[in-house]
Amino acid sequence: MNTKFDNIRPYIDAEIPAAMQRIVNSEYLQSLCDFVFPGKNVNEIKKTISAFTTIKDFQLKVMYIANEQIIKNTIEHFSYDGIKYLDPKKKYLFISNHRDIMLDSSLLQQICCYHDFPTTEITFGSNLMTSPLVIDVGKSNKMFKVIRSGNAREFYENSLHLSEYIRHTITKKGESVWIAQRSGRTKDGNDATDQGIIKMLCMSNTQDLIKSIEALNIVPIAVSYQWESCDMFKTRELYQSRDGAKYVKQKDEDLISILTGITQQKGKVHFSLCKPLEKEEYIGFVNELPNKFYKNIANLVDERIYNNYKLWSTNYIAHDIRSETNKYVAFYSPEEKEQFLQRFYQILNQIDGDKTIIGAIYLGIYANPVDKIKS
Repeated sequence: MNTKFDNIRPYIDAEIPAAMQRIVNSEYLQSLCDFVFPGKNVNEIKKTISAFTTIKDFQLKVMYIANEQIIKNTIEHFSYDGIKYLDPKKKYLFISNHRDIMLDSSLLQQICCYHDFPTTEITFGSNLMTSPLVIDVGKSNKMFKVIRSGNAREFYENSLHLSEYIRHTITKKGESVWIAQRSGRTKDGNDATDQGIIKMLCMSNTQDLIKSIEALNIVPIAVSYQWESCDMFKTRELYQSRDGAKYVKQKDEDLISILTGITQQKGKVHFSLCKPLEKEEYIGFVNELPNKFYKNIANLVDERIYNNYKLWSTNYIAHDIRSETNKYVAFYSPEEKEQFLQRFYQILNQIDGDKTIIGAIYLGIYANPVDKIKS
């Protein structure tokens, strides 16, 4: 077995039995069972989980059911398209816009299961691996660690290591991978692929950038939530970090964001699995300087995401309120506008500060995608 990536890789099947024992002995197991298996006896659940011997067991008998509970209890309608573009025999690098810490990747796994596609490995920030239970659940769910700390030299070494692991996973292990288009969630509604992500992906093969990208089989994903995940937290962070101020996270804020994203009502949710990037689209970048090449690839990903992003009533309402027009009134009902305004005023009351600025930030989260897509 290749041990080079042991510090970041997910668990392998041989490590599952021990991980399951740690999970069933966790003080948080009851809460986990109440959400995933409501009404079922915890001792029976312990017996079931203790018998798991593979990642597939855990994913199909715990994570799949957890996702179904999330869809049932917090999503009014879950839809997706683009599965026709994928070949179950091929391995892909899915690059997604990033709105929710867990669900952007987790719901993709659900789509894979619906169509008997293998699930993907998933990037997971080291800052989120905050407890033994989170680590065991994450690594049993094919999540691998992205190290987000260290000095400049360590950052370079960690980026190269990550790049090598992603390429190894797709081309050698034969597993697809999910990664966000940027470090951290989009908070202002402006989805944009960080060209630094493309640079990192190419670090493991800089000799031929065309072949480097081609081997990854990049598939952009456009994720659209009617009600933005953690919209209050995002508004507060943007308000407190305006004008270059440093935002200091509250204790356990990342964990609270994960739990809020899971439990918050999301309305309608749509995933668009976009057409994979084709060599013919980027072969013309062959003579570009590296940074220009990375930017051009990022632009291709963005173009796919913008062209497939689904706008909801909330987006149009926010845009009309912000612009003080009725330009998009045909896309929502008076009842939907009233519901949005109730949420809007609720957010204003929850955050201390200049209500005009806070309101503008909140409206921007929903309205900005309209400008991106309709421009």
